[in-house]
Amino acid sequence: MKTLTNINASTIREAVQAAQQARAAGQSFAFSGGGTDLLQQIKDGTDLSDVIINLRNVEEAKSVVSSSAEVSIGGQVTLTELAENPLVIAGLTAIAQAAGSVGTPQIRNVGTLAGNVTQRPWCWYYRNGFNCFKAGGDRCYSVNGENGQHAIYGGGPSYIVHPSDVAPALVAFDAVFQVSGPDGERELSAEEFFVLPITNPARENSLAAGELLTGVRIPAVSANTVSTYYKIMDREAWTHAEVGVASVIRRDGNQVQSASIVLAGVAPIPWRVQAVENFLTGKQISESVAREAGELAIADARPLAKNGHKLPMTSAAIERAVLSLAAG
Repeated sequence: MKTLTNINASTIREAVQAAQQARAAGQSFAFSGGGTDLLQQIKDGTDLSDVIINLRNVEEAKSVVSSSAEVSIGGQVTLTELAENPLVIAGLTAIAQAAGSVGTPQIRNVGTLAGNVTQRPWCWYYRNGFNCFKAGGDRCYSVNGENGQHAIYGGGPSYIVHPSDVAPALVAFDAVFQVSGPDGERELSAEEFFVLPITNPARENSLAAGELLTGVRIPAVSANTVSTYYKIMDREAWTHAEVGVASVIRRDGNQVQSASIVLAGVAPIPWRVQAVENFLTGKQISESVAREAGELAIADARPLAKNGHKLPMTSAAIERAVLSLAAG
């Protein structure tokens, strides 16, 4: 492993300034919260940074604050803190469950919200030195290769899946993403933050050079809003979702007033299933309705040669998630 320069920032402004100074000196850099994914990238050789800007002492990005209008969550809040925070558990259950499903306790103790949302894909071609789209090359090797873990929605020209569990839950709650960089602060919707490969095959989000995700704002939810995150994995723990479903439903008794259904593990970005949301709205939650919602979700899926198993998984996961949110 090459020699790295470590800079400990105590504020977001210091972190941004450190990034600017590194760029001016012709050095590459990376921001590090928990650093669990970044360290692996450095070992893999997929991150060639000269400077690591450590965010662990940035206290302003470590709070969870609730008001009548919204809940604000700092980007450096750890996944354990997110999973165990009473404010999050009470009103934003799917986010707490998603955070609690990540990796192992050790990973959750250091991994952060911002790090989980902006982590790079775990496609083994990308992680093992292939000159693919994600590494700056001109092809996606999974198309004709090993694609059992790859996208069934939104793929092309790259077929990676977004690895975050927390991101789909944030999208389901219509979170606003807060970003800081050399040009100041800005806010983006989920649709603006996450980027499909057809827009930029080398990136998964719209962060510009020198920008970092500092936090999210989640609009206050009504008392009749319920949510869940359901995850299917290929082993018991310490792995990413084969299929994940973040479901947020506003209901009157068992009648759905509005629904937000966002998938994990099946697309290059958190994948919102608009057809299912529209179908559920106005329906009474029942076994038949939940089953039809699951079947409807895969109508537009486009599996590759070896990932067709994700279709019945996706249907079953949505069916189970919707039924779990029925009244009583």
